[in-house]
Amino acid sequence: MRIPGSGGAPGMRIPGSCGAPGMRIPGSCGAPGMRVPGSGGAPGMRIPGSRGAPGMRGRIPALLGLALALASLVPTAGARRSQDLHCGACRALVDELEWEIAQVDPRKTIQMGSFRINPDGSQSVVEVPYARSEAHLTELLERVCEKMKEYGERADPATQRKSYVRVISHDGTKMDLAGVKFDGDVTSSLKFACESIAEEYEDELIEFLSHEAENVKDRLCSKRTGEMGGLGGSAAAPRAGAAPLVLG
Repeated sequence: MRIPGSGGAPGMRIPGSCGAPGMRIPGSCGAPGMRVPGSGGAPGMRIPGSRGAPGMRGRIPALLGLALALASLVPTAGARRSQDLHCGACRALVDELEWEIAQVDPRKTIQMGSFRINPDGSQSVVEVPYARSEAHLTELLERVCEKMKEYGERADPATQRKSYVRVISHDGTKMDLAGVKFDGDVTSSLKFACESIAEEYEDELIEFLSHEAENVKDRLCSKRTGEMGGLGGSAAAPRAGAAPLVLG
């Protein structure tokens, strides 16, 4: 008699051994018994988030949408700050020009025109008030932006929109500086914006101020539809190569 289950023995085999027709241990070689839940190809319970799992599938679009929404806020905030800065610089520029004009003696005049002698012996020269003359306004535009170092930035508590106010008065009057930020970054940014406006829109500024137009700040610095508001409600086009002035 052979030992049951020994090599090639036709006797009883150890139940569950490979190839044995007897009882198999559940889960052994090729056994159709119980499988470990979530194992490869198993139809049992899957770990949420594993291959093909429906657990996280619905959340991905929502997370992507949130990320895109947050990313869109960055350029919007930057554009708004730039708009506030340029609008503030424009209004401050006009204020400073008007103040400088007011300091000139109204009786002071300057001769304008051609000094060439006409055939009849006359000259095409006229005297105009110096304060609003082209010569004086041109001179002011070359140096007025230096005044931006006397301005600070104030943020509206509700909207966080920025405005720019003087921190040093012209006449020594005490200023209300509550909530005003005053540092090198503010003044340098405001000065740069002021210089850009003064350079690109020199002709328009001179036209407005020489004609003593009313509400210059509103006409010049308010947001327009891609154009610069002109005298009498007309539209004055910017000089060649200048971008449309859209501020405030």
